[in-house]
Amino acid sequence: MPAKRLLGCLVPVLLLASSAWAQMQYFLPVNDISATVGTEFVSTQTVYNTGLSFNPSLHFARPWAFAFNYSRLLKTAKGIGIRAELPVGIYPRMDLNLAAHGIPNDIGALFATPSVRANFFANASVSPWVSAGGGYGRFRYAHSDEFYGLNTGPSGSNTGVIQFGAGLDVWFWDRWGFRGEARDFYSGEPSYNVDTNRTRQHNYYVGVGFIHRF
Repeated sequence: MPAKRLLGCLVPVLLLASSAWAQMQYFLPVNDISATVGTEFVSTQTVYNTGLSFNPSLHFARPWAFAFNYSRLLKTAKGIGIRAELPVGIYPRMDLNLAAHGIPNDIGALFATPSVRANFFANASVSPWVSAGGGYGRFRYAHSDEFYGLNTGPSGSNTGVIQFGAGLDVWFWDRWGFRGEARDFYSGEPSYNVDTNRTRQHNYYVGVGFIHRF
């Protein structure tokens, strides 16, 4: 094949390849996954009708907690990336304390809440975001009572959960970054076997970890 014809064939191919590579570098990856570790906060609650001369407070430890997330880009407009995401929050064991008999020794929880996330400055190396959604929660209760004997309540319960969250993604190398996040998994009140005069409970999660986009 003459050199001119060969060159004429190669040039369009190289142009197409370079154009495709440039587009791959410019557009945001569609998917990302993250894993963070932190702690869970539940506010102190007052307990009624215990037979004591005062209304004692139910206290919650601050256990290790974990969050995992998968998201997919739906649309980018004016620097804001709209993503569908699935946050999953877990705390295996949260110790309970009450100056009265009857509550389980500890509880654990899992929350899975399909949500929508908005990443601001989506093309930048630093991207703050907000998230909202709702889904399912599962509480686990210890078999033993806080003081002695067996827990007379259920071993587990299900609940609906509303999720609100905010965070910051910092991309330090290509498709890898750091994530800091805070989420409120607003659930039904767990079965503590006592009267707290509440029907719902805030479960606040704060954690840091890594994120990868692909």
